[in-house]
Amino acid sequence: MISDMSACILCPRKCNKDRTVKNGTYGVCGQSDEIKIARAALHFWEEPCISGKNGSGAVFFSGCSLNCIFCQNRSISHGGGGRLISTSRLSDIFLELQDKGAENINLVTPTHFIPQIIEALGTVKDKSLKIPVVYNTSGYEKAESLRMLDGYIDIYLPDFKYMDKDIAGKFSQAANYPEYADAALEEMYRQIKRADHTDCGIVSRKDKEGICVDDIDGNSICVIDDRGMMKRGIIVRHLVLPGHVNNTKVVLDHLFDKYGNSIFYSIMNQYTPPENVKLPFEELNRKLTKREYERVVDHALQIGITNAFIQEGGTVGESFIPEFDMTGV
Repeated sequence: MISDMSACILCPRKCNKDRTVKNGTYGVCGQSDEIKIARAALHFWEEPCISGKNGSGAVFFSGCSLNCIFCQNRSISHGGGGRLISTSRLSDIFLELQDKGAENINLVTPTHFIPQIIEALGTVKDKSLKIPVVYNTSGYEKAESLRMLDGYIDIYLPDFKYMDKDIAGKFSQAANYPEYADAALEEMYRQIKRADHTDCGIVSRKDKEGICVDDIDGNSICVIDDRGMMKRGIIVRHLVLPGHVNNTKVVLDHLFDKYGNSIFYSIMNQYTPPENVKLPFEELNRKLTKREYERVVDHALQIGITNAFIQEGGTVGESFIPEFDMTGV
């Protein structure tokens, strides 16, 4: 059984480690089967249709299975920061964030806790919890694991970092990233495509009450309400890496060929070298240039992408990393 953590195969690493507390060992993600989070608070640095004016209810889970060399959240992804909580406490946190006015519940790097998240959501979703649930991931997922989430997730917010397996191997120790991210996005799309959109409050498409974005068959995929907030849908993020514009172009080409404008694209220029760390790949020790990002945006427009979020130049020097100080835990 995929949720059996005595031989965990939740993520593409399939480490088969016994993550149960009684055994005292951890998976490649660095976590046991006890939920560990480092922050649960209103977060204002996501895409506008996710954060809105009130903020996204972001729950930052500790640990990660991808191991990107340039990770900005390394203090919790690889540093062990965070606090252990129960599934019942996680349910309470969801409701507390809703009470604070959160636009949604934003599960950040949640892959290695999928069974526990399902248990926590199962007690509140469609009952006490009335806001959308966002699955915010690196994209390095097993489609089989994602199928467990069918019916629990309203918005998928995956990265799609690489189409070049050599770059994926060098920067994230995951040469198989492209194939897993591709299959994972297909599963996300399948779930959102067949989801019931009758509760979106939108009577007709593209009218004053909101927007439904359709796929080529006329099925609504992304639903945005009259306040500009996404209620259901998919936003694929891509962080442009310095010196690797061609990788970005191939990623965008691949995604647009498969999904066109039925998904949203978030093309990010905010890459920042980790502080006080000299990376072994020289290009990653600098920020993205304005010209590199302009080439990417021009390419997106040329191939026909219209549903996209792009970042202004000032974000290059801006920090998007919150304090992992156990707020809300």
